[in-house]
Amino acid sequence: MKLGGFRKLISTVILTVAWALYLTAGPSPTCLPSEVSAGAPAKIDPRAALKNFEPLAVKAMAEWKVPGLAAAVIVDGKVVYAAGFGYRDLDKKLRVTPHTQFGIGSCSKAFTAATMAILADEGKLDWDKPVRAYLPEFKLADPIVGERATVRDIVTHRTGLPRHDNVWIRSPLSRREMFERLQFLDLSRDLRQAYQYNNLMFMTAGFLVGTVAGTSWEDFARSRILEPLGMTETNFSVDDSRKAADFSRSYTLVHDAVEEFPFYNVDALGPAGSINSTVLDMARWIQLNIDEGRAPGSPPRTIVSEKQMALLHSPQTIVPDELRYPELFYSSYGVGWRINSYRGHPLLSHGGAIMGFSALTAFLPKDKIGIILLNNLEDAPINEPLAYFVMDRLLGLEPVDWFGRLRADQAEDKAKSEKAKAERDKDRRPGTVPSHPLPEYVGEYEHPAYGTIRVTLDENGRLRADYHQRSYTVEHFHYDYFRFRNDWMDAEYLVSFATDAKGRIASFSIPLEPSVADIVFRLKPVAPAPEEKK
Repeated sequence: MKLGGFRKLISTVILTVAWALYLTAGPSPTCLPSEVSAGAPAKIDPRAALKNFEPLAVKAMAEWKVPGLAAAVIVDGKVVYAAGFGYRDLDKKLRVTPHTQFGIGSCSKAFTAATMAILADEGKLDWDKPVRAYLPEFKLADPIVGERATVRDIVTHRTGLPRHDNVWIRSPLSRREMFERLQFLDLSRDLRQAYQYNNLMFMTAGFLVGTVAGTSWEDFARSRILEPLGMTETNFSVDDSRKAADFSRSYTLVHDAVEEFPFYNVDALGPAGSINSTVLDMARWIQLNIDEGRAPGSPPRTIVSEKQMALLHSPQTIVPDELRYPELFYSSYGVGWRINSYRGHPLLSHGGAIMGFSALTAFLPKDKIGIILLNNLEDAPINEPLAYFVMDRLLGLEPVDWFGRLRADQAEDKAKSEKAKAERDKDRRPGTVPSHPLPEYVGEYEHPAYGTIRVTLDENGRLRADYHQRSYTVEHFHYDYFRFRNDWMDAEYLVSFATDAKGRIASFSIPLEPSVADIVFRLKPVAPAPEEKK
């Protein structure tokens, strides 16, 4: 899957031509007149305030090689801006519109939090009861933590369980199977000791919602949130997105060239990040949060009570961020929302990055401003600077050069990365050889939670490894250490093989989760060949 020189050239030419066509054509049409209103606080005209958003967005997309972007802005209960820029499909030159479906990634977590709040409103869920009161089979590696962890703990990133994301990324496991394997994952902190962002715990929360509601998390969220809000362009699976008339392909950068990122089904992780939506549908969702759980209507319909919505929007766990910029204050995490302030204005937001998509949902509750930004490049860094641009203008503040800061931050990160790479091999011992012939390292290695990594020999007699639909070259480092490398995904691990008492290769250790000891995969015994019938 490594991109060759010719494919790099073709990819670059396609993107360059696409941008040239786009710049001559302009952005896709904004939403229908009935969906756009000039309503806003009298002191600032939002249309005039956002007149420079388009050129800034287009310039940022070109600089950071983002194929497509959709944006929507809410002011005082009205969608005042909605537009699409660039392409949802580079090969077919299909343009982004406000109705284009993108993966929203971890912005899905706020929906899961809301489903829990609805159950709390109905008296079916207590935030401070142990998870085991609803899921008796819930277990963690530390049984005491597993018994004590509450519903609130699992959705505020404070169970002591670090990310362990390789358990779910491209995994064939079902939601229940991942839930059952939590007990085999090492904790790195004690319960409620520290903030540790965790997708598997939000997956567990959705599993809990389905169990308590007697249905699936998806069906409950659809019937209790999406349908009442009229979010008809929102779904829970890329399989459904591909059936839509207007959906975006996903992309990534490989050696600084844009390449399509294949769709991967993440339904099992759904409550933590599987939702796909449009900026117009997400505007309805953000407005519900600004309106403290009330959906528009006459009279307004309560989806989530004001009391429960206040809990979702209130600090629960301290996020240990540094005060890097004066405009941003210390962060905390509510339930499905990150809580901060922007230049003295309370700010709730959440980012999302999932398999070739990047998203940001944000709102200033006191100012009644909401911002949704969805794009189709994995880990694209442009959403937050664009959101701050909108905030500066709608709040009437002196603008801050957030993109200039982004460039400086990236240059600093690049320098640190290059320094780390230069020092990476300083302890390597040249001239060493593996303790065994390469064929003796071949086999299937298992971990009770992470699954199976298969080590094989290729046609050239070189080792390779396959794990969850990802392939790695295996290169000897020194002694019985090997480097697993996937250039397409820019992933690399230094792996240590170990032997048993008889001197046979028995296991290897790999740093899949940096906050705990290396994960040990043990060689599966080879089943004896069946005896031939005489």
